[in-house]
Amino acid sequence: MLTFWSWIFLILGMATCVLIAVDVRRRPQHMAIMNVTWPITGLYMPVLGWWVYQKMGRAAPAHEGHESHKGHETPESHQHPGQEHQGSHHHHGDKPKWQGVFVSATHCGGGCTLGDIVAAPLATALGFTLFGSHMAGHFMLAFVAAYAFGVLFQYLPIREMGERSPRQALMDAIKADTLSLIAFQIGMYLWMLIATPLFLDGRMDAATPEFWFMMQIAMLVGLLTSYPANWLLVNKGIKHAM
Repeated sequence: MLTFWSWIFLILGMATCVLIAVDVRRRPQHMAIMNVTWPITGLYMPVLGWWVYQKMGRAAPAHEGHESHKGHETPESHQHPGQEHQGSHHHHGDKPKWQGVFVSATHCGGGCTLGDIVAAPLATALGFTLFGSHMAGHFMLAFVAAYAFGVLFQYLPIREMGERSPRQALMDAIKADTLSLIAFQIGMYLWMLIATPLFLDGRMDAATPEFWFMMQIAMLVGLLTSYPANWLLVNKGIKHAM
């Protein structure tokens, strides 16, 4: 029965990802990295991800956005990454703060999720262990990959603004992403520590649909645990609500 529901939710997640990706092509995000982040969010938020995207992130059609900015630049075009969603109707700048923080959390979650997707098959294929534990080895590889992608997801939009040197952009990306990434990974690890003995017979095997179903849930838990961290970072001015 678990295998059946695993396939159902995995298929729904992939369908949600594709649906968002198709829509993003017609309605590109003001921050380019969100064109990747929103479809990834659909992977671990089956069906619900489409509603979240429509409610908090869907942009105006490309031709409409072009016409509205044709011939002039707005003050928002010179803002720090994350601020570009403020003060613009087409970019959901009128959303309440809790939604802006939530989108910031999905931005962090996109890098973490991509890292986990890359690391899990490697951990399984290599039989990688840490201190004799395959789970610990999996967690270490997942953290390294998630951190790399998470920082990259922060670095690219900062560099896109063209206001910082590569070194300063990297330092800003590390500062903005480290706490929220750690919080995301902790939530994911906590769920997998519970789910692996209960639902996966004690084995983290990335070749099974059950594993990826549990990872979907783990990423949702990670999103929730990273939310307070993102709220704190926004309040401290280290990153901006999106």
